[in-house]
Amino acid sequence: MSREGTDKHVVVIGAGVVGVTTAYYLSKQGYRVTVVDHASEVATGASYGNAGQLSYTFTDALAKPEFIARIPGLLAGTDPGSRVRLAPALVPWGLRFLSQCTSERSSANTIAVLKTAQRSAGLMAELRATLPIDFSHRTSGKLVLLSSREELRAAEESARLKKEYGSDAVILSTGDAIHIEPALANFNEDFIAAVYSKGDAVADSRMFTLALKDSLAKSGNVTFTLGHKVERLIRSGGRLKAVRLEDEEIAADAAVVCSGAWSGQLLQPLGINPRIYPVRGYSVTLPPGEESPYVSITVLRRRIVFSRLNGRTRIAGFADFMGFNTAADKKRIAALIDSAKTCAPRAADYSVSDQNHWGGFRPMTPDGRPRVGPSGIDGLYLNTGHGMLGWTLACASGHDVADSIASTLHSQKRSRKPADGL
Repeated sequence: MSREGTDKHVVVIGAGVVGVTTAYYLSKQGYRVTVVDHASEVATGASYGNAGQLSYTFTDALAKPEFIARIPGLLAGTDPGSRVRLAPALVPWGLRFLSQCTSERSSANTIAVLKTAQRSAGLMAELRATLPIDFSHRTSGKLVLLSSREELRAAEESARLKKEYGSDAVILSTGDAIHIEPALANFNEDFIAAVYSKGDAVADSRMFTLALKDSLAKSGNVTFTLGHKVERLIRSGGRLKAVRLEDEEIAADAAVVCSGAWSGQLLQPLGINPRIYPVRGYSVTLPPGEESPYVSITVLRRRIVFSRLNGRTRIAGFADFMGFNTAADKKRIAALIDSAKTCAPRAADYSVSDQNHWGGFRPMTPDGRPRVGPSGIDGLYLNTGHGMLGWTLACASGHDVADSIASTLHSQKRSRKPADGL
């Protein structure tokens, strides 16, 4: 552990899996860290009930040429996996998103995120070896079911592209997919092939974040200030000076915005626009059924996933572009359950009354790449915009922003040393 930064204080804004993991890597650099969040506990937002997939291989950009064909269905409201409400904030974001829907840009974005995901997998292995925390981590493998020739062609091209960068994703026949996951034989889903990545994992991001918080709090280097909303970021002389809460001001040598879908609201008064749009997803966690899959399953056509997590079946999915609107949550969760039940009637016990429902906003950027690093204002850093891959990318992006801060503060410290002979 480096001790370079013991006299420096860094504030992390946001206590989801990305924020708490960032605090972990900052503490390893030796900094005093304060994590601030308006919620009364960590991991209450997008980290609470996500699909649980550590998807180190399936990093395909949402903005791709095939997405263009979905636009009429999205606008007409007939796409079961997404709902769109045309709002002033969505239009400029959407135009930037559409500009990324070319083969060249889609490939570049996919590979950029793949490289980050691969580093994140290695860092997660190191973290698990270092800290004795339990968060139901399991290398389950992942199968993505393909239902059409168009999906198959796109998957074949993606697999060829990612193989050049060390991806283990392979295209399997229906029979081979069922051999790997026998529960697929009881799916009511006509799929013609599947993408399989044996190294992908599942784990509970909420359990991870809670356990990591407890470990950091015991270390004495990290303080959690929860239940306090950040009012604004204060700068002076062109650099960050402090973080203002409702009832106090916290001086900081540096601050990292890890506020997910809400990052833009905090940054825009400073003239920074991270181009993040809130994309709502949903999940339900149920007792396993008679044929609950062991391998994580993504049904691409339906935009839903099945993960075996903590001995239960978590079903997650959809991507709704409705702004910060939660009015349709009951209807969308019911649609998610209906779709899962139709597709995989024996994967979960759908009859139980105690169903753990969740809806969360994923912070999506037009190109699918997270915003990690300096903001353009001295002392202010970003670690946000991970879209649906916050859990997957948390270790790499937390590590990278901590390194960026350490590099800058160390350089400043050296530049303040007196010249030789003085």
